[in-house]
Amino acid sequence: MKPKSVYRCTECGHEHPKWAGRCEACGEWNSIAEEPLGNVGKVGKGGKERSYRRTVVPPARLRDIAAESLTRWRTGLNEFDFVLGGGIVPGSMTLIGGEPGIGKSTLLLQAAARLETAGRTVLYTSGEESPDQLRLRADRLTEDAGAVHVLGETRLESIIEAAGALAADVVVIDSIQTIYTGMLESAPGNVGQVRECSGQLMRFAKESGTSVIVVGHVTKGGGIAGPKTLEHIVDTVLYFEGEATLDYRLLRTTKNRFGSVDELGVFTMTESGLLAVPNPSAVFLAARADGISGSAVTALMEGTRPVLVEVQALAAKSGYGTPQRVATGLDPRRLAVLLAVLERRAETSFAALDVFVQVTAGVRLNEPGADLAVAAALVSSLYNRPAPADVIFLGEIGLGGEIRPSGAVERRIAEAVRLGFHRVFGSSRSTVQVPGASLVGLDHVDQLVRALAA
Repeated sequence: MKPKSVYRCTECGHEHPKWAGRCEACGEWNSIAEEPLGNVGKVGKGGKERSYRRTVVPPARLRDIAAESLTRWRTGLNEFDFVLGGGIVPGSMTLIGGEPGIGKSTLLLQAAARLETAGRTVLYTSGEESPDQLRLRADRLTEDAGAVHVLGETRLESIIEAAGALAADVVVIDSIQTIYTGMLESAPGNVGQVRECSGQLMRFAKESGTSVIVVGHVTKGGGIAGPKTLEHIVDTVLYFEGEATLDYRLLRTTKNRFGSVDELGVFTMTESGLLAVPNPSAVFLAARADGISGSAVTALMEGTRPVLVEVQALAAKSGYGTPQRVATGLDPRRLAVLLAVLERRAETSFAALDVFVQVTAGVRLNEPGADLAVAAALVSSLYNRPAPADVIFLGEIGLGGEIRPSGAVERRIAEAVRLGFHRVFGSSRSTVQVPGASLVGLDHVDQLVRALAA
């Protein structure tokens, strides 16, 4: 007899009585998947289901709840702890996603080794690698991971039983798409399996106080594979990013119930594992050459940390009928907007030129405060005039060409001064004063063009 099925949207989790091309709840197309349900056993005499009484906890006022200090376990990997908000919280569940081969398993094995050294019991469960393969990986690391308990298992009930018998403080699941529970008859990686396993792991973490860290695969679009509810279930969501051809790896948090979001940790990939980079700004600007046109420096706010990055632009005569617009580390639509503003409001011409913009070290510009730096790099390349070497550019550019101030300007400028930048091109409406730095106030983008083209 065919088991009963439910049709559920992988984006919002809404249930449907039958398959449909479009979810009626969130409107996503082709997001509904069938989830076979396991056979439900009858409990009680005569095969009748027995109802269980749940303990009802009366509501309490917030002022009557005792305030407790949040305990954290530090791994010793400073950048990892920084992104988590100070360390791993007992009883929490963390999800880390990233491209294959980016270094997720290496990062977690190093963290597990340091936690064992600090006296915490760690169970590393891998459904993708055997214990022998984990041993080969551990032999390449600088840290001594010999004390870490490893388990090659994919059945969730066996993993939870082993973690309970070991009284593990931290359990690592690598990866959630390889784990299955006997409660469902579907294959590992199915939408229902991923959600049910995640839910059981979360309950296990909250009830036992064990911290659970799970690895998630990513899709072609860069999101974590599986239902979107997976990210809603967990306490913290981390993304491990970086180009395979570069040595730098970026660990970014997009959700954190115990700290701030959008924090950024930087690592260097070496033959002996990942090394934390304590000063990302200096690393990102290490290869910057002075006296080259098309280069501008800006300061980004990655969570609570200011980070200086270099924006490079190249405007060259087009060899095709339609000029190219190529952006790396920047939304191409934002580049199109900035080019339109420069042409309309500052009387510059990029219509017959190929335009290439990139952000060094694999960093992405996700905030409008970097608009002025992109525009400065474009103007510098257009007129082949290098921007001053001791200047950073901070400001958002509006469609009218006006320049608006960025947030957290004081911290951005202080980081720039620490690295030898003493002038700031920014909005004239900014009144922040930082010792060692002078502000060149700009009201309109045409003032930027005149300053760089002179």
